[in-house]
Amino acid sequence: MSFPLHRPRRLRATPALRRLTAEVRVHPADLVLPMFVREGLSEPQPISAMPGVTHHSIDSLKATVHEAADAGVGAVMLFGVPTSQDAVGSGATRPDGVLNRALGELSREFGDDVVLMSDLCLDEFTDHGHCGVLDEHGAVDNDATLQIYGRMGVAQAEAGARVVSPSGMMDGQVAHIRGALDAAGFTETAILAYSAKYASAFYGPFREAVQSALQGDRRTYQMDAANRREAIHETQLDLDEGADMVMVKPAMSYLDILRDVAEMSTVPVAAYQISGEYAMIEAAAANGWIDREAAIDESVLGIKRAGADLILTYWATEVARRLKG
Repeated sequence: MSFPLHRPRRLRATPALRRLTAEVRVHPADLVLPMFVREGLSEPQPISAMPGVTHHSIDSLKATVHEAADAGVGAVMLFGVPTSQDAVGSGATRPDGVLNRALGELSREFGDDVVLMSDLCLDEFTDHGHCGVLDEHGAVDNDATLQIYGRMGVAQAEAGARVVSPSGMMDGQVAHIRGALDAAGFTETAILAYSAKYASAFYGPFREAVQSALQGDRRTYQMDAANRREAIHETQLDLDEGADMVMVKPAMSYLDILRDVAEMSTVPVAAYQISGEYAMIEAAAANGWIDREAAIDESVLGIKRAGADLILTYWATEVARRLKG
């Protein structure tokens, strides 16, 4: 009989061998926990479209950040949900706005022991739900929005954000925010740019999470799902404007984009496992169709394997605990 010379199965024979020869590993510090703080709450409230995820009060926010830090999670990303909105999203720049107030509370509680990231976008704060202000024709005004983004960046840095994360996909946003931060003396505040953010059907549950009042869609500024080369163009522009980190969002349906960006980027690359990805796995597991923990871990590993240095996931604390054993 002729026997195979090469037997790759040898290195798969036991769990210990598979661990030893794994090509990609996820570390708790690779994970970033997105969190929602909602104005006016005295206790956390569940988000129905995202089982296990809540709108936090300030107190429950602190407690959950403590849990994430104890598990070894690398950072938290904070989104604010105000009780009222207006046409220009004025709550985003006020020191007493829900997001800036929460950042201040967390900064005083944790100092530099936890990396505080903050979403820098207007969609939670505008009564029309768009990521920028509107012109007289109802279109998003790119350059007028940049002026507000600059003020938001400074307000978030003043409140205690170590990393500000512009997600609105406005042209020139990184350069404008960088200039505003530097002029205000926040030269050490980093920018994580949502560089390749696509218009996606998988954002649905997030709209409930931020109580979005969106009218229309965001396809004039978020990227078209059909476009691959454009992601490299957008990312290179952000790098040229001074981004300290870049992001691909969503993760699951854009792993090819993530791979492309990881291969060309000179800075750390993040990917966001978004609300729809989370909700699909949770729903399938609740129906007994998949092994929940195995599916979660495989999905996160796939994002890491595609090239992400950082992974934003609502399972960050849970996954980090399993990784620590």
